[in-house]
Amino acid sequence: MSRMRLATIWLDGCSGCHMSFLDMDERLIELAGQLELVYSPLVDLKEFPEQVDVTLVEGAVGTSEDEEKLRHIRARTRILVALGDCAVTANVPAMRNPFGPQACLARAYQENATRNPGAPQDEVPRLQTRVRPLHEVVPVDVFVPGCPPSADVIFYVLQELLAGRVPDLAGRSRFGA
Repeated sequence: MSRMRLATIWLDGCSGCHMSFLDMDERLIELAGQLELVYSPLVDLKEFPEQVDVTLVEGAVGTSEDEEKLRHIRARTRILVALGDCAVTANVPAMRNPFGPQACLARAYQENATRNPGAPQDEVPRLQTRVRPLHEVVPVDVFVPGCPPSADVIFYVLQELLAGRVPDLAGRSRFGA
């Protein structure tokens, strides 16, 4: 029996969903026999592979780099999972939407800077006009709310996907918890 090819990634978010993923503790060992982790910020792989079965995507789409990365991942993934409130609704990263990227950059890098004020120019992805949830950019197959979703919920989702079922999260997960 071949193992399910799993990838994880985070975009504009805090990495809390990945911390919940790791909080599965010994259940990760249980899953290891059924899953092959083919890409993740938790491992040192540089290129997102082709023919990924499931990708868990944490975070919102806030930069041009996020959008490009998400489109690339969607094209190579059979089941894309929006993991956490930022991926599902844009949540905290979208708090900048009413102000726009220029005002946020000015506040962070000029108004609040005590040394060397000025926004970074090199190697910083361009902020988009509006932070968006994943489904506004690409089709999403499974939505997993929570900030972050608990390790139990992530484990349940992976078990259901391994069994070939769409996870029913009614009563298991909610926004903000």
